[in-house]
Amino acid sequence: MSFNTSGNRWLSSIPTVTKNLIIINLILWLASTMYPALQQFLGMHFILAEDFKLHQLFTYMFMHDRGNFGHVFFNMFAVYMFGRVLEQVWGPKRFLIFYVVTGLGAGLIQQLTWYIDLQPFLRDVNEYILSGEIGSLREYWQLQEGVRYPAQEVLRARDQLLNGMLTVGASGAVFGILLGFGMLFPNAPLYLMFIPFPIKAKWMVIGYGLIELFAGVSHFTGDNVAHFAHLGGMIFGYILIVYWKKKGIGNGYFLG
Repeated sequence: MSFNTSGNRWLSSIPTVTKNLIIINLILWLASTMYPALQQFLGMHFILAEDFKLHQLFTYMFMHDRGNFGHVFFNMFAVYMFGRVLEQVWGPKRFLIFYVVTGLGAGLIQQLTWYIDLQPFLRDVNEYILSGEIGSLREYWQLQEGVRYPAQEVLRARDQLLNGMLTVGASGAVFGILLGFGMLFPNAPLYLMFIPFPIKAKWMVIGYGLIELFAGVSHFTGDNVAHFAHLGGMIFGYILIVYWKKKGIGNGYFLG
């Protein structure tokens, strides 16, 4: 009697860290579909929100939109396609460090982006409580001119808005992985859907970076993608690779 072991061979061919990252992300996505509160607890809230906890800067990168399987699928597909190559080149320890650092960096950049964007709102909340001037608050709430709302009501609405801001996903680390792949194998041909010819990895990475920058500064209506977090993953990935190269860590792994 013989058994088909092709599936086992395929699984065993995936490097350890890459495989476990995919498994952890899929398990947590499935768990969040059954326990929605898990996404709120492990997803990353704005640092000034009551619901923010320090661990979220780490755990958010293992969570995904519980109502969108495509979110976790495409992120993990990218981890499988490009992450396993980096792990085979760098080894499991260095690849895991790279993944975590780029994910943390993406989270920090997202926090900075939120902080900058919310400064006018937070300033005008304080101004309204002191003087009753509505300012930019009408962009967030339907406030009636001439009506002075109680400070506690305004602060409660502010906290509700801040707590509603949530970022989940491995995209920051994924963009770091794409950056790493592009730096290690800049001339590797990559095929993208709807483009009938190969694109060199370095041009694809640059193109993705420019698209994310444009989308981030454009503030398109209805766009809930953390574009600057993606750029943060790329930036921290670049810094870490350059640091390793200067320290002589992984010499010979940077191919032109």
